[in-house]
Amino acid sequence: MLDRIKASLPSLAPAEQRVGKLVLQDPRAFANLPVTQLADRAHVSKPTVVRFCRSVGYDGLSDFKLKLAGSVSEGVPFIHRSVDADDKTTEVMVKVIDNTVAAFLKYRNDASASALDQAVQALAQTHSTGKRIEFYGLGNSGIVAQDAQHKFFRLGMNTIAYSDGHMQVMSASMLGQGDCVVVISNSGRTRDLMDACDIAKKRGATTIVITASGSPLATSGQIHLTADHPESFDRYSPMVSRLMHLLIIDILATTVALRIGETLQPALREMKNNLRNKRYT
Repeated sequence: MLDRIKASLPSLAPAEQRVGKLVLQDPRAFANLPVTQLADRAHVSKPTVVRFCRSVGYDGLSDFKLKLAGSVSEGVPFIHRSVDADDKTTEVMVKVIDNTVAAFLKYRNDASASALDQAVQALAQTHSTGKRIEFYGLGNSGIVAQDAQHKFFRLGMNTIAYSDGHMQVMSASMLGQGDCVVVISNSGRTRDLMDACDIAKKRGATTIVITASGSPLATSGQIHLTADHPESFDRYSPMVSRLMHLLIIDILATTVALRIGETLQPALREMKNNLRNKRYT
């Protein structure tokens, strides 16, 4: 997070730069001081402090301070270590686990609460109107799309997942106002997914994209849930990216279930009771 602030400094207004330098000088103090004292120390106005937080990608001062406090207190470094061909099993285990934990903690500190809330709102609205939710992904992301469909159909939603480019385009062509599409992509540069997203948007469906920032797909969707990670696309199979996408789906499914409320509980209990006969005692 501090590296992100440092990299953003040259593009900020002079007053906001002073706020950024104050953060870098003593991040722990910045996370705990009230806005009045922060403004005084940086020799800026209180609105400038808030503007700085938004300029570097956060929803406001409260969101910035929460993420900053988590970032400076973590003991796990946000460093991605590549798996090497001569690694021993224990080294592979440690690298995979450390990379995943670091990526999850970084996502917790960097994720946009407002973007997540917009996505939850769109999905919950689709549920309330009985409209359709479709999940699109290819390759590893296609497996995530299937997992998402499995989680959301249990909430009583009209859902389906497609991992074939032709099926995605055909199905997107049948969508309309009130429907919702969630497109999942590691690179954000897959042509089939871009085509399906554009078609769904033209048809009036709400498009949510889970992908890397700065990618074509990120700008194509109406709601972008950033899934950034330092994992290379050309070494072995994606690990952190897939787990991060699954994590975001879990956050969405849990929050939407809470939005639906107690009306969901009887159906979930009945489903659980009906599944008991499928298990050995």
